[in-house]
Amino acid sequence: MRKLTYFIATSVDGFIGAPDGDGDFFYSHLDREFIDFLKAEYPETIAASGRTQLGIEDVDPQHFDAVLMGRGTYEPGLKLGMASPYGHIRQQYVVSHSLTTPPDPTVRLISGDLVARVRELKAEDGLGIWLCGGADLAGQLIDEIDEFVVKTYPVFVGTGMPMSRAGFGVRPLELTGIKALGGGQLVTSYAVKR
Repeated sequence: MRKLTYFIATSVDGFIGAPDGDGDFFYSHLDREFIDFLKAEYPETIAASGRTQLGIEDVDPQHFDAVLMGRGTYEPGLKLGMASPYGHIRQQYVVSHSLTTPPDPTVRLISGDLVARVRELKAEDGLGIWLCGGADLAGQLIDEIDEFVVKTYPVFVGTGMPMSRAGFGVRPLELTGIKALGGGQLVTSYAVKR
């Protein structure tokens, strides 16, 4: 069974973006060591345009062969002409109630029962499913998430978009990995205790 992994960037105080969702402030913390880590461990999470710049356009996925993103996560790339930001991943899904036609034939839309669709995807063969964002989608799928991989950047923002809008609930996790990088970034992995 495939795992649904919430692989997300966050500030030290747990925000994945500014109040409007913009996470561009994280880019200033993408130093060489951190980029090399992503290239080696999670190359599929680098958008197609970045993969070309980094010379890894032919590198196979290590963890995920499906990506699931909300409309708010997908929209900024679409506005820049990236209708298929993760075309190197076998399955790209966008959860949207307003889009009726996919902007690219490699992108599939989910507008109905999200939990049921995610359960179907998890039952398929393949690598894992990357929950790319954002907070609303993570909130809707909180009980389907099997693993969290949290890239914490050395910045404190005070307020903004939280990691999830799931509401209060104690959900025990088990620490499965930790990687500290020289630029102050911390990558922690947690399995959900069931």
